[in-house]
Amino acid sequence: MQLDEILTEQRNHRSTHIDRESTLDMVATINREDQRVARAVQKQLPQIAAAIDAAYPKFDQGGRLIYVGAGTSGRLGVIDATELQPTYGLTAQQTFGLIAGGQAALTQTVQSAEDSPELAQTDLEAVNITADDIVIASAASGQTPYTVAALRYAQAQGALGIGFSCIADSELAELADYPITPVVGPEVITGATLLKAGTAEKMVLNMLSTGIMIKSGKVYQNLMINVVPTNDKTLERAKKIIAEATQTSTLAAERALARSGNNVPLAIVLIETKGTIADAKELLATTNGHVSQAVKLSDDRH
Repeated sequence: MQLDEILTEQRNHRSTHIDRESTLDMVATINREDQRVARAVQKQLPQIAAAIDAAYPKFDQGGRLIYVGAGTSGRLGVIDATELQPTYGLTAQQTFGLIAGGQAALTQTVQSAEDSPELAQTDLEAVNITADDIVIASAASGQTPYTVAALRYAQAQGALGIGFSCIADSELAELADYPITPVVGPEVITGATLLKAGTAEKMVLNMLSTGIMIKSGKVYQNLMINVVPTNDKTLERAKKIIAEATQTSTLAAERALARSGNNVPLAIVLIETKGTIADAKELLATTNGHVSQAVKLSDDRH
């Protein structure tokens, strides 16, 4: 597909005269286009849900969540992976992003890196991609050579392939096990896919990773329970989370946290089930660390 044939590279007739608009009209034009992004993503909710349901069992069993992309798409993937680590208590081995051109490409353009299929395979070989892993490959156009090659190689190794693009019939969409294609249309500034396409990708990645974390037991109610208390700030946050999750006092939360060895999920199960530390550990072991399931299992037993 030629560049001028790609929808994300075409001119947007609604912003043709944006350079002549007042500042207020200019930002209103951008805002109107941004509203189209949410509607485009909404149409992809069934595909996003299906991808989450396919991904979380793999992650639950030790598979890694790996993002690949080039330019803006690659940077957004790295951001999502990086933010997951402190938010849900993950390690840098459990989730990470690969970007065409490597670390340098996070802050500057690495010429020709995104055009290299060989570089994609080299990057994935270096992290020993396996059939246990989940790969989220993102490219607004759906045809970036680095990203397409990365997804193809990952799937050849048996990895689950999720493909994000803003073109419904792109090479990436056709290749992915689970294609997600919010069609956001031409950008406000022609070809500037850091705008609507980038916003759509951020929204989709948020849903994918949050959904996988929830399904994998990293969330109880709507609280992020895998915070690791390593300093005064995170210790206070852990107490607050326990107190809110169990509708108890901060003092009771503090005692449970101390008894559990600063393990927030264990402290929550301890309070919710009114059992012993041994009982709470057994419940979490049986449910693979899922607090909601552990509490329900305790209720069922009684």
